[in-house]
Amino acid sequence: MATKLSFKRADSIAETMPDALKQSRYQMKRCFQRYVSKGRRLLKNQQLIEELEKSMDDKIEREKLVEGFLGYIIYSTQEAVVLPPFVAFAVRMNPGIWEYVKVHADDLSVEGITPSEYLKYKETLYDETWAKDDNSLEVDFGALDLSTPHLTLPSSIGNGLQFVSRFMSSKLSDKPESMKPLLDYLLALNYRGEKLMINDTIDTVNKLQTALLLAEVFVSGLPRYTPFLKFEQRFQEWGLEKGWGDTAERCKETLNFLSEVLQAPDPINMEKFFSRIPCIFNIVVFSIHGYFGQEKVLGLPDTGGQVVYILDQVRALEEELLQRIKLQGLHVTPKILVVTRLIPDAKGTKCNVELEPVQNTKHSSILRVPFKTEDGKDLRPWVSRFDIYPYLERYAQDASAKILDILEGKPDLIIGNYTDGNLVASLMASKLGVTQGTIAHALEKTKYVDSDVKWRELDQKYHFSCQFTADMIAMNTADFIITSTFQEIAGSKEKPGQYEHHYAFTMPGLCRYATGINVFDPKFNIAAPGADQSIYFPFTQKPKRLTGLHPEIEELLYSKQDTDEHIGYLADRSKPIIFSMARLDKVKNITGLVEWYGQNKQLRDLVNLVVVAGLLDASQSKDREEIEEINKMHNLIDKYQLKGQIRWIKAQTDRVRNGELYRCIADSKGAFVQPALYEAFGLTVIEAMNCGLPTFATNQGGPAEIIVDGVSGFHINPMNGREAGSKIADFFQKCKEDPSYWNKVSTAGLQRIYECYTWKIYATKVLNMGSMYGFWKTLNKEERVAKQRYLQMFYNLQFRNLAKTVPRVGERAPQTATSAGPSTITPSTITVRPKERQKATDSDSKDYDQLAWAEVLDL
Repeated sequence: MATKLSFKRADSIAETMPDALKQSRYQMKRCFQRYVSKGRRLLKNQQLIEELEKSMDDKIEREKLVEGFLGYIIYSTQEAVVLPPFVAFAVRMNPGIWEYVKVHADDLSVEGITPSEYLKYKETLYDETWAKDDNSLEVDFGALDLSTPHLTLPSSIGNGLQFVSRFMSSKLSDKPESMKPLLDYLLALNYRGEKLMINDTIDTVNKLQTALLLAEVFVSGLPRYTPFLKFEQRFQEWGLEKGWGDTAERCKETLNFLSEVLQAPDPINMEKFFSRIPCIFNIVVFSIHGYFGQEKVLGLPDTGGQVVYILDQVRALEEELLQRIKLQGLHVTPKILVVTRLIPDAKGTKCNVELEPVQNTKHSSILRVPFKTEDGKDLRPWVSRFDIYPYLERYAQDASAKILDILEGKPDLIIGNYTDGNLVASLMASKLGVTQGTIAHALEKTKYVDSDVKWRELDQKYHFSCQFTADMIAMNTADFIITSTFQEIAGSKEKPGQYEHHYAFTMPGLCRYATGINVFDPKFNIAAPGADQSIYFPFTQKPKRLTGLHPEIEELLYSKQDTDEHIGYLADRSKPIIFSMARLDKVKNITGLVEWYGQNKQLRDLVNLVVVAGLLDASQSKDREEIEEINKMHNLIDKYQLKGQIRWIKAQTDRVRNGELYRCIADSKGAFVQPALYEAFGLTVIEAMNCGLPTFATNQGGPAEIIVDGVSGFHINPMNGREAGSKIADFFQKCKEDPSYWNKVSTAGLQRIYECYTWKIYATKVLNMGSMYGFWKTLNKEERVAKQRYLQMFYNLQFRNLAKTVPRVGERAPQTATSAGPSTITPSTITVRPKERQKATDSDSKDYDQLAWAEVLDL
C-alpha cells in the first residue's frame, strides 16, 4: 500500500508533486479528468482512491502508481475540493501536519495554497457569494501565537507539560535577569494574604540564592523528621516563609530543587520544584448541562459518563490536595466546588438542592446555580445541552458571585467540562485572572460529518453555530487542555483527531477559521482517567469481595427463566464467559459481537456470551437506533440459535454491583470484549482490567492506547468480525491448554492499569499542570493580553449575537408552527427538545444517518 511509504516533513508537496505527475502524466491526466468530470463537488478520501483506481485498467500499472509517491499523496488526502479545472487537496501526511495544494486537471500544474485559500475553495460549493466576499469574517487565532513555542514532532503531541518545562528551563538560563519572572511569581504566592515560601525582604535573585544556601546548610544539620514549626522562626530571619515542607528533610529537598533551577535550570528539577509549590488550594469545576447529581441521574437526558468522570476526578483531586498541603507543612483547608445548574423540576433527584457534599470527600461540594428567565425568575425545567447558550452569560455572572462568596476569594484553578462548562470557565477565568483548564469530553463537530460547512441545515435543531464558536473561544482561552488519549487530540496515521478537526475549518456565511486550534500547541496534555478502585478492584482480593451481592448476580447470570431484566440462558455453566457492557447503538457494536460469536463454532464451543446493553423490548424504547439494534439482537439470537449460550441483560446503572459482576466473570476465567466501531477513551476497558479481566478491545480509538496488544490485553478490528472472533477463540484455546496463560494476561493488564491509568496518576498530573501553567501564563504577557482582547472582541461581536438566536424555553423557534396560546408551554410552542433531537425523523436525517457519532460518547 502507498501508506507504507515515508515522507519527510521538510519536503513540500507543491515542490515534489510536479515531477511525480510528469512521470505518470498519461495515467494522472485520466485520473484528474475523472475527478473533474462530474463538476463541482467535495471528494472524501475513499472516493479519491476509488477514482484513482478506476482510471487505470492495467493492474500492474495501477499497483505501481498506488505504491508510489502520487499514491501516497492521494491516500494521505483527507478531502479534495473539485472546482473544474482545479482540484484542491487537503493532505495530511502525519498527525497534525497538513499541506494544501491545487492541481490543474488539464496541464497538471501544481500550486501550494494556504489553509484560508483552501477553505475559500470549499466554501464555493456551499455559498459562493460569501466565499468571494473579501469582507467575509475570517479568524486566525494562530496569528496571535507567533512567539509562543510549539512542539514539532507528531509523537510529542499531548506532552505539553514536559515541553513547557524544557522551554522554561532554556529561557530561564539565558541571562541572570531571566530569573526575575520566577522571583516575582514566588513573591506573589500567598494564602488569604499570608505570604508563602518567601517574603518581600527577598527582592533580588541573589538574595534568594543566598537565603536558599543558608537554609539548606541549616536543615542539613537537623534530624530529618524535625517539624517545620521548630525552625520556622529561623527561616523567617532569612526571608523564607512556610510552604517549603513539613519536615527538615522535605524542606531540604524543595530548597535543593529551587537552587538547582536557579543555578542551572533543567526540566526534571523544574517539574519537581513546581510540583512542590503551594499555589493551589481552591478548585472550581464547571459541568453545567444535564442532571448533575450522585443518585438517580444516570440515564436522564444529557446525563451519563461525564458525571461519573467528574465525581471520581474530584475525589482524586481532593485526596492529592490534602496530601500536598500536609507535605508543604501548611494548615489549610482546601475546597473544591463542582458548579452545575440548579433545576427546580428535579424529577426526584437532588438537582434542586443548592449545596450538596460530594460523597466520600471532606471538603468538596456540588454548588447548583439556576438559570434565570429574562424577568429574573429561576428557570424550572431541564434544558438540552444544545439549547443552553442564551443562559450562559448570566449564569457565569451568578455563579461567579456564589463561588467568590463560598470560597471567600478567588479560586486557584478553574476546570471546565464540555462546551457549556468550558465557555463559562473561560469567562470566569478571564475576568478573575485565574489559571484555566478545559476538558472537551465530546466535540460535536467531529461527530457529524461536514457539520461545519452544512451548519445551516442543522442549526435550528442543534445550534452548532453557537457551539463551535464557543468551543473555539474556550480552546484558545484555556491555559491547558486535558485529554484522555493521543487519538483524541491528533487521531492516528489515517484519521484526524477530535481537536485536529478544528485546525482549519469553515462555516460558510458565518465564519472562516484559518487557524482554529493547533495540536502542536503546548497547552495539550494527556491525563487519562482511572476507575474508582474502591468499586473496581481485582477479583483476587477476596476479603473485599461483595459476597452479599452474589445471590442476585447468580440470578442475573444463570437463572433459566426470561424476565424483564434478562433473556436467554447459559446451559453449560462450566464454560468461561465473554462479557460486554455498553449502550445498545450502532457505534458500540454489541450486535456485531453477537454476530461474531454466532458465526464462530470454535468460540461457541469454548465460551458462553453475556452482554449488558440497552432495553430488551423494542416497544419500550423511544430511540430509533436502539429500536433497530434491539430487533437486530433478537434476530441474531434466532438466526444463530444462541439460546443456551447467550445471556442478554438490560442496561445496569448500579456501579457497585457492576464492579462485582466484572469479578464474577473473572471467577469463570472469562474475558471482557469491547467491540465498538470507535471509542474515544474506553472507561469500561479500564474497569474490566482493574478487576483482573483479560480484555479484548477495539483498535479504533482510545483502547488502542490503553492496551499493549498481546501483552496487557488484545486489540481487535471491529471491521473484521471473523478475525476478531478467531482471535478471542485462540486465546481461550490457549488458556484451555495452558491455564497459567489466563493469569499471565490478567496480571499484565493490572500492571498496565497501575502504571498508567489510576486517578492518583491523573490528579498528580492535573495539579502539576495547574502549578506549571500558572507560571507559564506570566511569560509573554503582552502577547497573551493581546490574544485575550481578541477573544473578548470575538465573544462580544460573534457569540453573543449567535446566542440571541437560540430560543429560550417557552419561546417559539424560528419557522415552527404554533398551535397553543402564549400562556401555555407545549411541544408545539417551544424549540424541539432532545428526545426529538437525539434521533431526527427519516426525512430530517437522511444526510446524516451514517453519522451515529452523536452517540459516540456519553455526556
